[in-house]
Amino acid sequence: MSYADKVFKGMCRDILDNGVSTEGEKVRPVWEDTNESAYTIKKFGVVNRYDLRKEFPALTLRRTALKSAFDELLWIWQKKSNNVHDLNSHIWDAWADEDGSIGKAYGYQLGVKHQYKEGEMDQVDRVIYDLKNNPYSRRIMTNIYVHQDLHEMNLYPCAYSMTFNVTQKKGEDKLTLNAILNQRSNDVLTANNWNVAQYALLVHMLAQVCDMYIGELVHVIADAHIYDRHIPLIEELITREEHPAPKVWLNPEKKDFYEFTVDDLHVEDYVTGPQIYRLQCKSWHDRIHLPDKKSVKNEKRGG
Repeated sequence: MSYADKVFKGMCRDILDNGVSTEGEKVRPVWEDTNESAYTIKKFGVVNRYDLRKEFPALTLRRTALKSAFDELLWIWQKKSNNVHDLNSHIWDAWADEDGSIGKAYGYQLGVKHQYKEGEMDQVDRVIYDLKNNPYSRRIMTNIYVHQDLHEMNLYPCAYSMTFNVTQKKGEDKLTLNAILNQRSNDVLTANNWNVAQYALLVHMLAQVCDMYIGELVHVIADAHIYDRHIPLIEELITREEHPAPKVWLNPEKKDFYEFTVDDLHVEDYVTGPQIYRLQCKSWHDRIHLPDKKSVKNEKRGG
C-alpha cells in the first residue's frame, strides 16, 4: 500500500490527538460564508521522509491532481513566473491583479539574478550549476522568502526553501540527489500531498538532468494544521482503504531542465478513493483539483 497514505494518516492522527487549538486566539483566516475566524488544530515541527526510489509519494486515499501540481511547479521553477496567464489552471487567480501578476512572489524570486564569483545566475540555475560542478557542496539551496520584497507579494510563500544534498551509495556508479523542503505553514487537507508530489517531481527533474539517482525527500513543516471545519473530513479520510502507489516517471529523453512540459509526466495505475469537497476559508487557495464539483469556488491560499 502507498507509503504516502501511511505517513498522511499518522500525521493527521497525531495532529488531532496531540495538537493544540488556536480557538479564541487572534488568527488571520476567516470562513467565507460567515466571515467568522477559521481556527485550527496544529502541530509544530512535523517532519516526514519519503524514499523516492521505493515509490512515488502520491496519496491514494483520494486523488492528487499530479498533472496540475506539476504544471504549477513548472510555472514557479521553470518559467519563474509571477503571472497567472503563464499557468494552465486558475488556482492563483484570486491573488492576481488586473494584469495577472501576484507581485514579487514565488517564481519571481527564483528568476532574480544574483552575482556569484562564477558570474550572474538566478537561484534555479545556481542549483543546477552546483549539482553538476560541485555536487558535494553543502550550500545548494534556494530561498524565496525575501523580507525586502514581502510588501510587494500578494501572498507570502508557504513552501519557501529547498536544500539539496548529494550522496553516493557504496557500489553505485552514480550520485544520489536528496532534498529538504521547508514549509512555514501547511494546510494538511488542502495542500499537504500537493506539495509533497510537486517537490518529489522537482527532485526527479533535477536528478535526471544532472545524471543522478533520485533519493530522499524530507518535508519539514513548521505549522502543520487542520482547520476546525475540516476535522470531520479528515476523520473520514484517514479511515479509507489504502491502495498501491502509482507508477510515476518523466520522459527519459529530456535532459534539459527547461525543456520539460506537463506532457512529459506519466502516471499509471493510480487507483484512489473518491474526492472530498471542502468548505471555503478566506485564507488559502484551492490547491486540490475537485472534479465534477462546479459549485466549489477558488479559495485564497497562504496556509
